[in-house]
Amino acid sequence: MTSSRRYQVKFTKSARKEFQRLPNRIQGRVVEAISFLAEHPYTELLQIKKLRGVDELYRIRIGDYRLVYTIEIDELIVIVIKIGHRREIYRRT
Repeated sequence: MTSSRRYQVKFTKSARKEFQRLPNRIQGRVVEAISFLAEHPYTELLQIKKLRGVDELYRIRIGDYRLVYTIEIDELIVIVIKIGHRREIYRRT
């Protein structure tokens, strides 16, 4: 078995604010998902899907909430771009 490198997880300023506004129980689930994502950024266990129509953006489903992120492979960084309820997450602002 090969040793996996851990990715660093960073939040955009807006994603950090969105995270802080989430209910506490959802925040806990998001933290668990992000921790797992840092170890395995392409795992199928998190129901990761590539967003259509946008290059290099992925989403994780966490109940009724979604976490949208991108991966900088060369620098081993996962950047969380947006976190929110599924009915609002894909709307353009």
